[in-house]
Amino acid sequence: MPADLPLLFARAAQVAADYRHRVGGLPVQPSTGRAELDKAFGGPLPSDPTPAAEVVDKLVAAAEPGLVGTVGPRYFGFVIGGSSPAAAAADLLAVGWDQCAYNEVLSPAAAAAERAAGGWLKELLHLPGSASTGFVTGAQAANTVGLAIGRNKVLAESGWDVARDGLAGAPRVRVVASEERHATIDRAVQLLGLGTASIETVGTDGNGAIDLNTLRGVLDRGDAGPTVVCLQLGNVNTGACDDLRSAVPIAHERGAWVHVDGAFGLWAAASARHAHLVEGVELADSWGTDAHKWLNVPYDCGLVFCVDPGLHAATMSYRAPYLSGSGATSDFVLGDLTPESSRRARGFAVWAALQELGSSGVAALVERSCALARRMADRLAAGGVEIVNDVVLNQVLVGVGDEEETDSAIGRIQRDGTCWVGGTTWQGRRLIRVSVSNATTTDRDIDLSADAILRAARG
Repeated sequence: MPADLPLLFARAAQVAADYRHRVGGLPVQPSTGRAELDKAFGGPLPSDPTPAAEVVDKLVAAAEPGLVGTVGPRYFGFVIGGSSPAAAAADLLAVGWDQCAYNEVLSPAAAAAERAAGGWLKELLHLPGSASTGFVTGAQAANTVGLAIGRNKVLAESGWDVARDGLAGAPRVRVVASEERHATIDRAVQLLGLGTASIETVGTDGNGAIDLNTLRGVLDRGDAGPTVVCLQLGNVNTGACDDLRSAVPIAHERGAWVHVDGAFGLWAAASARHAHLVEGVELADSWGTDAHKWLNVPYDCGLVFCVDPGLHAATMSYRAPYLSGSGATSDFVLGDLTPESSRRARGFAVWAALQELGSSGVAALVERSCALARRMADRLAAGGVEIVNDVVLNQVLVGVGDEEETDSAIGRIQRDGTCWVGGTTWQGRRLIRVSVSNATTTDRDIDLSADAILRAARG
């Protein structure tokens, strides 16, 4: 082991910490273009080795001009949290320890961290304590795993073993989902061989939550065959949450498996002030969410939960003679519950974030983000622009004109650098979308950003 390894790791950690201290004062959107970045990273492959310390310095010099301030307090694009100090430090340790979190034989510590964090998460999110917890890359993987479990379950109930026989000749699986579902649901059904033609859409109310009468009608019109229903907590545009207390029994009465896409909205369960939005969440069969959104752990970390741990493991696990320790107990963790065998120990950062915040800290983070989103909406409305959605969580939709005017305004906002917002199209309108989920965002950040958006809206 190189004698200067502590200095090398300390240098990398110091650069990262310095960046975190500075990011709030930097333009959120970098001014460096692709050509400059390609030149900085490019050139011929070196023929001789380069000292590790020099490599780190070269990387810092090449990368920093092209970093987007996603970890900073005024990044409102997509739904990206920052990463809390303890979670970021835990992820640094996870990389340094370099644990392959496939099974308990490979990393007893990773398994213990996932067991503990999984138990805390289920308590915090109001999920059944007996459910399984898989640590995946993000909402795409979580939704894919949840739908895979549901597919296998409903086909088994129809007498078909999809793991053994595949889908050729299998009964058709209906996938019933909101017309405002996240696009990861569509990709999941493609990856699982169900095809997007299997999706039967359900209309929504004016804020994007699923319409219960339409859900009943869609379920009753189709064949009474294998069915998976996808519900949503946190509409990607409006933040709206489906009425799970009513919707889940409607689906279960018709024999459907119910998967909940709660990529960010599931975290409302942690807040007494917002928990009513997820009432009935415990009634579903599988759930997906992201820790790198509202929990503010580093990318990439998603979570999938299932009411039936044995079925979860049967769907995702595999066996090989050299893989000692896989599926050795009924206490399924790690690779038995995820698509990946080769993955770092994501549970360390989640465990650290939950330790750092505690249940009251997570609740405060959710409540503060929602209050800041409301503040943004109020400031923008007072400035003369239209707030299109009912701001129930941390999402704000802003109308500033037609499609061309909106995209021009977004470009001006991003070039200004005060904050970063993206665009979306919702109910036929091109809009500015603001997502508030970073733990370091303050009232001042909201006010500065609102002023920048208003300046851009005026041209």
